[in-house]
Amino acid sequence: MDHDGQRGSSTPSVVLPSLLSKRAKLQEELRNIERQVYDMETSYLQDPSQCGNVLKGFEGFLSSSKNTALLKRSRKFQPEDRLFSLSSVTSPAAEEIAAGRDDGKSDYGPGRPKGGGYFANGQGKPKKGRAREAKRMRHSSEPDFDYDDDPDVAPSLFRFLCSDFPRLSRREYLSYPLPPAAPALVKGILISFRMNILEKLKMQKKEPDEGKAPKVEVPVHWLETSDSVTRRYEFEPDGYLSVKVVNDSRPVYHRVVESFLNKFFPSGYPYSVNEGYLRYTQFRALQHLSSAALSVLSTQSLLFAAGLRPTPAQATAVSWILKDGMQHMGKLICSNLGARMDSEPKRWRILADVLYDLGTGLEVLSPLCPHLFLEVAGLGNFAKGMAVVAARATRLPIYSSFAKEGNLSDLFAKGEAISTLFNVVGIGVGIQLAATLCSSMQGKLVVGPLLSIIHVYSVVEEMRAAPVNTLNPQRTAMIVADFLKTGKVSGPADLRYREDLLFPGRLIEDAGNVKVGRALHKVVKPSKLNEWKEMFPEEKFVLSHGNKWCDMLLEHNATAEDALRGWLVAAFAARMEKSLNEPIGSVLQDAYDRMNTMFTPFLSELQAKGWHTDRFLDGTGSRFVF
Repeated sequence: MDHDGQRGSSTPSVVLPSLLSKRAKLQEELRNIERQVYDMETSYLQDPSQCGNVLKGFEGFLSSSKNTALLKRSRKFQPEDRLFSLSSVTSPAAEEIAAGRDDGKSDYGPGRPKGGGYFANGQGKPKKGRAREAKRMRHSSEPDFDYDDDPDVAPSLFRFLCSDFPRLSRREYLSYPLPPAAPALVKGILISFRMNILEKLKMQKKEPDEGKAPKVEVPVHWLETSDSVTRRYEFEPDGYLSVKVVNDSRPVYHRVVESFLNKFFPSGYPYSVNEGYLRYTQFRALQHLSSAALSVLSTQSLLFAAGLRPTPAQATAVSWILKDGMQHMGKLICSNLGARMDSEPKRWRILADVLYDLGTGLEVLSPLCPHLFLEVAGLGNFAKGMAVVAARATRLPIYSSFAKEGNLSDLFAKGEAISTLFNVVGIGVGIQLAATLCSSMQGKLVVGPLLSIIHVYSVVEEMRAAPVNTLNPQRTAMIVADFLKTGKVSGPADLRYREDLLFPGRLIEDAGNVKVGRALHKVVKPSKLNEWKEMFPEEKFVLSHGNKWCDMLLEHNATAEDALRGWLVAAFAARMEKSLNEPIGSVLQDAYDRMNTMFTPFLSELQAKGWHTDRFLDGTGSRFVF
């Protein structure tokens, strides 16, 4: 209100000079802006380094080869190409066109309208192509913006076109944000051009250049010579490396040995297997040879015993079928002992071969009592059935102990190849013995036991050579005892010859005389159990000290790490009890604290030696659940 009162009270002679002064300042500012736009537009349209512009298009931007001669030459343009300057009727470009129209000159060349090229004002006749472009760039539904109201539109847009845009790569341009103040018409042009680039890039990806010759991939290969052997190494197209012997000047003996190793030993031998594999394989071959020879003698004896029976052939056939049925019965019974075989695979492998030799021996003796053919042969087949299941069940843990580079399948395949080879050799030896030394019953009674002794001895040596790396009660006790004595952790190869293969459950005093797997109700009273869990709530083991040994009970989800922790606590407590002459209950907490201080480095060294600490194989030992 005060402002209106002042205006009303002011005389026109006072207000008019002030308004004229403001108008002059605005006109001067407008002329400066228009001159700035004019200069930037001229630089943009004449810049030879550009691959195009918003008026002529950007076809050169997509071209991979540029004509440098054309780029060095400045571009020619007409006044009507000044799209941004002509948006203002007072710009220098508009004044030039007006001056040319007044003089009656045409600045636009042949075919251009004589009264200016900006046909939106109705003067002159636009070209058909330009009219089509205008229709394509601007829809009837778009509002008619008055760009004179915002003098910063043109400078900001030209700053984008002249400074930012020429430095952008294709991918950068496709994600470059448009100037927020850009006119709708120019935005439409840039967006259209952007879509054109995307389409052409897609076409370039889908359609390879027809002018370019297809690339010929040259295989990468090289020759290596070592030990008088030249090998050619080459990378296949699928990425695999192929090796081919080009020249081999070694003696025939060396070539035969290498061929044998390639067929019957894992790839990369001896570096791809653990220590002891060669000794294991040697005794395995001897085992299969003696077993096959003994099998031939037993089969001969069975046929002989069946022929001596004073019964019709039909009854003999029925007895033979019943004999084979007893073998299946033995397989079913032995299948229930799988958990024990996981814990002690070596022991059960030896027991399997002892049972096999026992069954074979009964078959060899069957001619001495032909009237008891079904009983003797059936019992022999029953023992052999149990032996087959135990041997097959323990095969995988033994092979796994030798796998060093995840090559378990290769080990299994080559091991079976060796078994097959020496089974065939053993059958030949058995046929020769049956025709000579063992043609009589006396010969069988002499050769049979010898072959059985060789067979069992070979199996024992096989198992002693195998470095089984899973933790069971016996191996855990030996590791703890060695650690407390020497401060070092023994590896699987260090313990393989010290394991008790026949009686693995023996107690080790240096490891605390720990016994695992007894039933909970036979070992701990409920009150003692609650007291233990209150003292060590986070542990998954329970210790109960008796007069002769210490019982350790494990929870159902306890791992080998939990068993090792309990074993160390029991061993430390036993040592403190002897040295301090104090009851075991009073030193239990000190033993637990000592275990915690050294368990982490102990476990790290244990895993570095190759032991598996994710599971503890205690056979069919009892476990508890709270």
